[in-house]
Amino acid sequence: MLLHMCCGPCSTFSVKRFRELGYEIYGYFYNPNIHPYKEFKKRLETLEEFCRQAAVPLTAERRYELEKYLQSVMPGLDSRCRTCYRLRLEASAKKAAEGGFQYFSTTLALSPYQDHDLLRQEGEAAARKHGVEFIYEDLRPGYRESIELSKGMGLYRQPYCGCIFSEKERYYREGKA
Repeated sequence: MLLHMCCGPCSTFSVKRFRELGYEIYGYFYNPNIHPYKEFKKRLETLEEFCRQAAVPLTAERRYELEKYLQSVMPGLDSRCRTCYRLRLEASAKKAAEGGFQYFSTTLALSPYQDHDLLRQEGEAAARKHGVEFIYEDLRPGYRESIELSKGMGLYRQPYCGCIFSEKERYYREGKA
């Protein structure tokens, strides 16, 4: 299985669970939504450290494609999460097909903060387009365990999903400036 990985902490439980289900895991990092660049770099470095510790082969898209992400989401900010899922899962499905993988999934399914219905819809659409199968597994029951696993491994834990909009929502509240 090619596993789209958003970060090291979310990968901890996700890899464990998919291995329990019998999948051999290969990681894929493609996250042009992460802002700023230092955060992108820190998340990639943390994921690489996790993959070394967990013996997960990793392919990483190292180009910082912030412009591509912003061009994709700006026309319809109200549906930015759907567009962001589409962008990342489309790239993952394509990479899976090119690599000869039958299955792909995403560590985004661990987060209770993601819209799982949209995530599943976009994963399945990308799978159909590229002739692979999207494995949706609701990983949210392992969210707390992922926190403990990542702390135990000494992994950097980020405070927001990664995009500039979620960063704003985390720190800025109307009327509280």
